[in-house]
Amino acid sequence: MGAAIRPDGPRWTPLDRAVERFQTPAAAEGTSFADTLARVVGDTQQVQQNAENVIAAFVRGEPVELHQVMAASEEAGIALEFLVEMRNKLTDAYRTVMNMQV
Repeated sequence: MGAAIRPDGPRWTPLDRAVERFQTPAAAEGTSFADTLARVVGDTQQVQQNAENVIAAFVRGEPVELHQVMAASEEAGIALEFLVEMRNKLTDAYRTVMNMQV
């Protein structure tokens, strides 16, 4: 009766890859919490730098599409929001542990 709807675009977007990078369990890699935290901060910094490079290329008039600029900006914003929320959760956990009576 009707044709099935198929997406014409790629199945994985850059944002999906970024989220997948952040969701890698540390225990499976055999790394410590500090290493995982450093990796997340480094990944966030890399995503931010990539967004800055794409925006700068667009402003210089290089062949960069507007949707690439918007996607890079959103990816950087989401990565930063994730990092801020992680900091908030760690701060709350620290306060909880410090307020425990021994």
